[in-house]
Amino acid sequence: MQELTIDYALRATWQAVTKLYNEEAKNYDLTMAIGFTLLSIDPKKGTPSTALGPKMGMEGTSLSRILKNLEERGFIERKPNPNDGRGVLIHLTTLGLEKRKDSKEVVLRFNDTVKSHIDHEHILGFFETIKGINKLISEKNIYKKTTTN
Repeated sequence: MQELTIDYALRATWQAVTKLYNEEAKNYDLTMAIGFTLLSIDPKKGTPSTALGPKMGMEGTSLSRILKNLEERGFIERKPNPNDGRGVLIHLTTLGLEKRKDSKEVVLRFNDTVKSHIDHEHILGFFETIKGINKLISEKNIYKKTTTN
């Protein structure tokens, strides 16, 4: 049954990708979560700390832990947001930019390898399927409550 459900296939594949990324990230003294965070920060303008969580689909507590780790390792610095006196912008340091570049190369290598082994039409179908699933979820069409009279 597990192999026949869409959620199982998504979860198992994502866990395999996560494991693969974490194994590769060790070679750069990173984790997948750190790499993902570095890739989510605008390398030129910085990113408001309040925008990172939603952008990454993470809870504030988890993101705070990662940002603290990144700051301690010298990958990021926090600067006041000139457009919002209360806000903070997360900027990449020189080291953070290097680690972001490493992370981007790993992601692109993964994508290139998958694309070289899977037919283009199947890749397009995969993205159409993911788009459809996300639309169903965002429109709350998965578990619609039905009214009975």
